[in-house]
Amino acid sequence: MSYSRDYASQEPSRADIDAGRGWQLLEFGAPWCPHCSAAQSVLKDWLDVHEMPHLKIEDGKGRPGGRSFKVTLWPTVILLRDGQEVARVVRPRGDGDLAVFGHALQG
Repeated sequence: MSYSRDYASQEPSRADIDAGRGWQLLEFGAPWCPHCSAAQSVLKDWLDVHEMPHLKIEDGKGRPGGRSFKVTLWPTVILLRDGQEVARVVRPRGDGDLAVFGHALQG
């Protein structure tokens, strides 16, 4: 499983996310958000090279997932290893914006 085009039909619980094993890419956003739409090609290209699960979670009022990760802008993309945050990027626009993830994978 790699790039997810659509947002998850059901938001995973924070406990399920924290219990994840290995590398995961978590994306918080909204389907109507222009910044989220603009980031999709960059995220897809990155995930084509660094294959890992991509959890695409719709965020907004009354949704606990984004709040538990202190998300304030969309999209917020978080790299996790064994359920722990390793790196975060807000509003990626180009490959260079995701370089921090590549560094984290090597470290």
